[in-house]
Amino acid sequence: MAGLQYSRGTRFTLSPTEKPPRPQRGETVILVHGLWMHGIVFHFLRQALMRCGFRVETFSYPSVRRGLAANTDLLAHFVAAREAETVHLVGHSLGGLLILNLLSRPALPHRGRAVLMGTPCRGSHCATMLAGIPGCARIVGHSMQDWRGIPRPLAAGVEIGVIAGDRGVGTGPLLFGLPKPNDGIVAVAETQLAGATDSLTLHVAHSEMLFSKACARQVAAFLATGRFLHEGDERP
Repeated sequence: MAGLQYSRGTRFTLSPTEKPPRPQRGETVILVHGLWMHGIVFHFLRQALMRCGFRVETFSYPSVRRGLAANTDLLAHFVAAREAETVHLVGHSLGGLLILNLLSRPALPHRGRAVLMGTPCRGSHCATMLAGIPGCARIVGHSMQDWRGIPRPLAAGVEIGVIAGDRGVGTGPLLFGLPKPNDGIVAVAETQLAGATDSLTLHVAHSEMLFSKACARQVAAFLATGRFLHEGDERP
């Protein structure tokens, strides 16, 4: 897919025939969805990662009704129950916050890499504005409100890749004055994470990350190697 804009200010072309490195045997990927979603939204990404050689599972949770700690507990139990040498985590939006909360805990079973897609690591302008409207706090849900951009120390040695989007198509800019650049829901600045191993910005909107071929290739590349595909990289 040609002409993708990266956070380094460079442009680079990834041919549909080019594939990221293959994973090692015994690697499982768990996909964690965002607010108001269900694991079924990962159908495209799940299939793409499976074609790359990963075993992929989806984790669904009550994103509105339960709080961040309770949902993180559910994720921790789900990860611990996997029979795999290594478990990688990929989260979209709020799902990435669950992953960060899990990675701040001292005991991490089956440790692997993590990718955050459109995750408001520094807090969500849109969620804050929406929660401030009378009667709308319940819509935002407990998990998102529990985060509030509070930094959490991460376990040592965890490799985390951050993907942001800058195609600002969505309600955020129109209704809530979301700062630019943004993906329509989350500002690029909100995705920044201190200590991230690698990061990049794709020209996709927030929900488009779930169906983007370029995003899927970048996720697979980071899970296999610990870095994204940037301009000048050797690609098979």
